[in-house]
Amino acid sequence: MHNPPPALQLQDVSLTLKSLAGPVEILAGVSLTVESGQTVALTGPSGSGKSSLLMVAAGLEKPTSGKVSVTGTDITRMGEDAAARFRLGRVGIVFQSFHLIPTMTALENVAVPLELMGLADAFDRAEAELRRVGLILRTDHYPGQLSGGEQQRVALARALAPGPQILFADEPTGNLDGATGAGIAELMFALNAERGATLFLVTHEESLAKRCGRVLRMKDGHIISDESGAAHASTGSA
Repeated sequence: MHNPPPALQLQDVSLTLKSLAGPVEILAGVSLTVESGQTVALTGPSGSGKSSLLMVAAGLEKPTSGKVSVTGTDITRMGEDAAARFRLGRVGIVFQSFHLIPTMTALENVAVPLELMGLADAFDRAEAELRRVGLILRTDHYPGQLSGGEQQRVALARALAPGPQILFADEPTGNLDGATGAGIAELMFALNAERGATLFLVTHEESLAKRCGRVLRMKDGHIISDESGAAHASTGSA
């Protein structure tokens, strides 16, 4: 039996953006391999390049140089449309600010990627996913009628409904109070455990980072340390 390809592989990735003051180096030759099924936290001070690294890894931003592979496929030179098609069903993304479509109900929001995949049972699957995140009584509600925690659970259900191999989460608890954020974190780790999806999490919360099997720390566009988190020691004991 062949081992699966790494969920994520960055080879000497740099990102330089233009600014009025001249070019700004955001990522400086980052190399990283994340194996399938790992839980990885990316931490570091504001401006260290965490979110930019996630955007490049997820194919939402093109690196200036280097190579990005997701589940064994080189996405570096894919156009926007090709990258979007590639992500569908393979990559889930959850942002700090939810990014729900305000004119659609919770159920419709979750069904969108499933409909794009051409699945006949898109709404049944979306309903099952909302049930999984505890929102079965909110299916007909619009985002404006939901609390922040409920909106983030809808966003999580939408990201997970297509059964992605890797879930990227950028400060997923950043806009939520402590108890609500803890609930979202519990859901993400439970779904990772159940489904074996790789979890790549950008967070400034140390307690959340240490629940991951691996903790990467960034500074000035570099990964400066790569440590085993608390979860690493307990892997396989549950």
